[in-house]
Amino acid sequence: MKTALLSIGDELLLGEVVDTNSARIAARLADEGIVTARKLTVGDDEGEIAGALEELARGHDVVIATGGLGPTDDDVTARAVARATGRRLVLNEEAMGHLREFFVRLGREMHPANGRQCLLPAKAELIPNPTGTASGFYLLLDGCLLMFLPGVPSEMAVMLDETVVPLVLERRGEHRRTRTLTLTVFGLSEAEIGARLSDLDRSRPGLTVAYCVEYPVVQVKLRATGEDEGALTALLEDGAALVRERLEGHVVAGDGETIDTTVARLFRETGMTLALAESCTGGLIAGRITAIPGSSAYFLLGAVTYANDAKARLLGVPQGLLAEVGAVSAEVAKAMARGARQLAGSDLALAVTGIAGPEGGSPDKPVGTVFIALADQAGCSAKGYHFRGDRDRIRTITAVTAMDWLRRRLLSH
Repeated sequence: MKTALLSIGDELLLGEVVDTNSARIAARLADEGIVTARKLTVGDDEGEIAGALEELARGHDVVIATGGLGPTDDDVTARAVARATGRRLVLNEEAMGHLREFFVRLGREMHPANGRQCLLPAKAELIPNPTGTASGFYLLLDGCLLMFLPGVPSEMAVMLDETVVPLVLERRGEHRRTRTLTLTVFGLSEAEIGARLSDLDRSRPGLTVAYCVEYPVVQVKLRATGEDEGALTALLEDGAALVRERLEGHVVAGDGETIDTTVARLFRETGMTLALAESCTGGLIAGRITAIPGSSAYFLLGAVTYANDAKARLLGVPQGLLAEVGAVSAEVAKAMARGARQLAGSDLALAVTGIAGPEGGSPDKPVGTVFIALADQAGCSAKGYHFRGDRDRIRTITAVTAMDWLRRRLLSH
């Protein structure tokens, strides 16, 4: 089955908005063993959209398009589809019914401009939109299934899973299944991961391995294809066990988890509590911790002690130590962690201090110098790093490294 994606919108061509929709659709299709053969992006121009649809329909079995279904003058996708398929635009009563119900649920009156979202090509079938105003739709052109979704990512994602993927699988009409299992790896480069797993797929027929870098982690995607669900599950579990063995402790999250949810689960399982003291990360670590529901059960305190005075007053870091070795040092990181643990009365306390840049570095402590410390009842340890990149990358990898410290400590409990 040859599948193509069409992204519609001037904002995409101008670089004002990043096209996350096509990436999500392609990844979701890949999970089902369907490879996207081509992707096009066009602006909000009726002729360009119609031409792209005609071109893609000639060489593909399925085309999935996003964007241009809104209520404004630049939303011309439905008109372009009517033009490409030689159909009239008609008022779709089902779409109008959905629209009216949507505004009733909101307790608001429908603006007259929203009505234009119900003008669709004749005999088009609706793709329900449970979270927005724009119904999607699908129809055939020269034997190709054309499917149209709104550009709002949250709306598109629901419609993709609930309607579009089932329709595509039905059209494929095959009994073979593809299942995907994703493992998140931190602390190894993509090249090193690939070298360690180089023969994994060759030794296990039906299993393929792919890699996706999402800085600063690497996603290892295992895909198994076959007809028996039990055999696919066993193949993926066997492959995942071997990945964990070869990558040792660098697999930080299993399928359906992130490093943040892994750490949250480990805190719940161990019953331990946490305090944080952050300098260069400015609360990023606390933000990751508290983004997980239920974190109040184990996260007691987070202190962003950016200034030296704050480190001294809140955490008890000696002024003499700050003057002697500087705020960016292993000694100060340890003092911050011990101070945060004492202040909160927590089982664990983690501290970070560093130079995120772009200024503030020196020959002895260049930009990217970071120290992380972890204190518990047995004592306190610290380690220095030199991360590379701009300010955002340095802060991001510092936060993820800190989360990995917590993960490893909780696993040893």
